[in-house]
Amino acid sequence: MKNTEVQDGRSPSQLIDERIRELGDWRGEMLGRIRKLIRAADPEVVEEWKWRGVPVWSHGGILCTGETYKNVVKMTFAKGASLPDPAQLFNSSLEGNTRRAIDIHEGEAIDEKALTALIQAAVALNQSKPRR
Repeated sequence: MKNTEVQDGRSPSQLIDERIRELGDWRGEMLGRIRKLIRAADPEVVEEWKWRGVPVWSHGGILCTGETYKNVVKMTFAKGASLPDPAQLFNSSLEGNTRRAIDIHEGEAIDEKALTALIQAAVALNQSKPRR
């Protein structure tokens, strides 16, 4: 796993660590679990911190983001509409032509096997297309 630019002397990974700690509730725990799954699914993933505080995971382009709201942790896949989703994890942002998201609410379980496959499919898609 690689880190990109430093902000205020802190790497994106450190900023994500801080976000997880700051949340201090189920959202922080869920963001931490998602992050662990992403890192396991793609050991070469790059962690970034964009748009004033959104954790972003990239490999040859953005894979997904990990946004936290009052009642939901949202994983948005940048090219989700192009990914196979046999387990039907995507349950949000379904109307767009490009992105797809997974909204996770308190107490909901994650299908770790299906999410890992989705992350790996996103990596494969990014690597299959020439970058401009």
